[in-house]
Amino acid sequence: MRPITITLAVLLIIIQYPLWLGKGGWMRVWELHRQLEAVQAKNEEQKAKNAKLASEVQNLKEGTEAIEERARSELSMIKKGEIFIQLVDNPKTDKKTTGEAEKPTEKE
Repeated sequence: MRPITITLAVLLIIIQYPLWLGKGGWMRVWELHRQLEAVQAKNEEQKAKNAKLASEVQNLKEGTEAIEERARSELSMIKKGEIFIQLVDNPKTDKKTTGEAEKPTEKE
């Protein structure tokens, strides 16, 4: 009775090996499922990006507001009759207003 039990246990293990670790086993299926989910997520991101670009192209073809907005932001263009004012931070005046004084450096 004992050799039959051992033989059946070994046969069970041999049968289970392809199920878990073989070419079409559960481990391979799990890995492929994980890869599929990653690719589907990337596809969804790309679809959203494509939809955004398609709407921008459509807007550029039909309307002038998008062209004007791009010209203002990317090319710093202004309309006729407008006044352009640019504010620039001066780092030296920032130190004086915060109360920090420049300390002279001593060279040895």
